[in-house]
Amino acid sequence: MTTEAPVIRVVGVVLRDESGRLLTVRKRGTSRFMLVGGKPEPGEALETAALREASEEIHATLRTEDLRLLGHFRAPAANEPDHMIESTVFTHPLVPHDEPAAEIEELRWLDPRDPLPDDLAPLLVGYVLPALAGT
Repeated sequence: MTTEAPVIRVVGVVLRDESGRLLTVRKRGTSRFMLVGGKPEPGEALETAALREASEEIHATLRTEDLRLLGHFRAPAANEPDHMIESTVFTHPLVPHDEPAAEIEELRWLDPRDPLPDDLAPLLVGYVLPALAGT
């Protein structure tokens, strides 16, 4: 009998510059780059969680009315072995942001037209980038 992997529910936000590059972040003590975002607080709306996480991680002020649902995706977790991620991913126009804050150690722009680095989160490679290519 197989047991199902524990699931971590998160939100992510795609922020793209005028040339189509995506802003990715790497959390302190990890090696994988992913979208800005994180776990909603108990009872917190997903949109509210997206705004809060962007504010905490990169000091960006997002607006609920500018969030657009990209999709709901499930993939292996990047930083938690034997866990799955269920993520609701939004897009938002690029807004001014600051240096990494909270648990974020590094920001990096990703050009999806270039060969992809091997340090991206599975959710980003397997689901978000293909969904963006279709938009």
